[in-house]
Amino acid sequence: MTTIKKTICALFTLVLVNVGAAQADSSNFAGPYIGLSVSGYGVGIDGNSRSTHTDSGGTDNNVQVGKVAAVSGGEVGYSIPLGSAMLIDIGASLLTGEAKLDYQSDDAGSVNADVALTIDDLVTYYIAPTLVLSDTSSLYVKVGLSEADIGVKGDVTTPGNLSGTTWAIGTRTVLESGIFIRSEAGYTEYNGISSHGKGTTQSVETTYSAEPTTAYGSISLGFRF
Repeated sequence: MTTIKKTICALFTLVLVNVGAAQADSSNFAGPYIGLSVSGYGVGIDGNSRSTHTDSGGTDNNVQVGKVAAVSGGEVGYSIPLGSAMLIDIGASLLTGEAKLDYQSDDAGSVNADVALTIDDLVTYYIAPTLVLSDTSSLYVKVGLSEADIGVKGDVTTPGNLSGTTWAIGTRTVLESGIFIRSEAGYTEYNGISSHGKGTTQSVETTYSAEPTTAYGSISLGFRF
């Protein structure tokens, strides 16, 4: 992820440096817009499950699981022109769908250690500096605040919802009719989450912690008003 972030930062610098280089009309992209998207999401979790036994100490289990899911969603935003070749795109997107991650503990005696984690309803509020390349095409970098609902199945408590930072790069092509096509790739690093066993198994207490990360690619079709 560090390499991806460096690449996005380099593109961000390129956009700023070349603001005056493009000879195009930013008004073709300016104004409010709405869109629908289809995305492929890869969700990864690097975590740890620890089962503490009253009669035999504790057992640690590393958790590294992943899931790929196709989700759909929508976006709404407003592009503000900053000269003939630069815009600031401010908006919000919602992706619906669920990614489920199952973890079965190696500890056969601990029901608490078997956990199913679900992530859904991903909302991102973003700002995207945009360089106009021509009258119909543009290049942008995006940074946003993302939040997602989280659920847990198993004999563990439900942790708080996820929040994190999204970084992305993309292109946007606008036709004379106002219809646009957007392609985008990025990733989100979420805050760590933790949970613990409810204690229905008297001799075992389980704690669970993880750091989810998502990477995605999306295609959007929308309309600029």
